[in-house]
Amino acid sequence: MTQSTTAANLDLHRQQFPALAHKYYFNFGGQGTMPQTALDRIFETYQLIQQQGPFSVQVNSWIGEQSQKTRAAIASEVGATPETITLTENVTQGCNIPLWGISWQKGDRILLTDCEHPGIIATVQEIARRFEVEVATAPILATLNEGDPVAVFAEHLTPNTRLIVLSHLLWNTGQVLPLADIIKLCQDYNSHKPIQILVDAAQSAGSLPLDLDDLGIDFYAFTGHKWLCGPAGVGGLYISPQARETIDPTFIGWRSITMDATGNPTGWKPNSQQFEVATSAYPLYAGLEAAIATHQAWGNVRDRYQQICQNSYYLWNSLMECDRIHCLKDSPPHSGLVSFTIDGADHKTIVQKLEAEGFLLRTLLHPDCIRACVHYFTSPEEMDSLVSTLYRLTTG
Repeated sequence: MTQSTTAANLDLHRQQFPALAHKYYFNFGGQGTMPQTALDRIFETYQLIQQQGPFSVQVNSWIGEQSQKTRAAIASEVGATPETITLTENVTQGCNIPLWGISWQKGDRILLTDCEHPGIIATVQEIARRFEVEVATAPILATLNEGDPVAVFAEHLTPNTRLIVLSHLLWNTGQVLPLADIIKLCQDYNSHKPIQILVDAAQSAGSLPLDLDDLGIDFYAFTGHKWLCGPAGVGGLYISPQARETIDPTFIGWRSITMDATGNPTGWKPNSQQFEVATSAYPLYAGLEAAIATHQAWGNVRDRYQQICQNSYYLWNSLMECDRIHCLKDSPPHSGLVSFTIDGADHKTIVQKLEAEGFLLRTLLHPDCIRACVHYFTSPEEMDSLVSTLYRLTTG
C-alpha cells in the first residue's frame, strides 16, 4: 500500500469506528474500539437466534459454522491453520489452559519475566504452591534500551526449567522481545526435551505481523478485544501440534469431546478444540470475525504494522520534544505502545484530566508511567492534539 493510498483511505476508514467521533482514543492496549460492522453483526445475530429459536437445529448448525469461520479468521491474522486455534474468552483463560494442562512434577521450574501481567503471576504462584514447582524471574525490564534479552534468558535457564512464560510485546514498556531467538535458545539448551514457551500475546495479536506455524512456538494466548478491536469475551489460544500432545484438558465439556451415536463420550476432539468447553456467547464470534474483516479490507497485517510503527514514531518523536516528558524507550518504538513519564506530575491525575477533555490513555504501576497506544488508523491530528494538551497540562 503506497503512502498516498494510505492517506486517502484513512479518513474514510476511520468513519467505521463510532467511538472515534467522540473521543481521542489511545487505549487499544486495554480495549479496542469496535467497528460498526462488528456491532451490527453482534446485534443482528442475537436477533436471528431469537427469531429462529435459541436451541433449534438451525441455530445449532449455525453455531458450528460460525465457530469454524471465527477460527479461520483468527488463523489468517496470526499465520496459523484453524486446527491449531482454541477459541477462548480472553488471554488469561488461554494462558491457564497450558499452565494447568501440564503434568507438573515436584522440582519443575517456571521462568517468568519481570514484565508479566498480575493475572499470570498469580496463576503461576498457585501452581508453585500446589505442585511444589520452583518459580524464577528473568529481569527483562532493564533491557528496554540496552542489553540483550536473549542473554538474560540464557543466564536463567537451568536443567529443571520446564516452561518459560513471557510476553511477546511487553504491556508496560512496548518492548518487542526477539521471540524466534528465544525459541531457538530453548531448543538448543536441551535438544532431547526442549523447554516449552507460553506467550502472553495480549498486545501482539492484531498488532505485530505473525507467522505462528513457522515460528515454532508452543503456546500463544491472545484476545480479540484489544488490537483486533473485537468484542470483549472472545479470544484464542494457538497450540502447536507437537505441544498439544504434552498437555491435558483441565475443564472438559461437550465441545471438547467426540461422541458415539448414543451420545456417550468416545475421546477428545482431534485438534485444539479439545480445550474448548461448552456454551459461549456465539454472536460475539460473529463480531470478532467482522472486526477482522474490517481491518483486512484496509490492508494486510504487514501493511497495518508498518502504519502502526509510523504512527508510534510520530507520537514518540513529538513527545520527545517536550522538556518535561520522557519516553521510556530512547529509540523509536517497534510497536504501537508509547509509554512515558512526566517530571513532577502525578500520572493518575494527568490521565484523569486528559479523559475529562476526551483523551483516553491509562497509567501503569510498574514502571510508574502513562501509556499511549496508537493503531494504524490513529490520525496525525489526534496525536498532535494529545501532545499539545499534555504540554498545556504540564506547563500551566
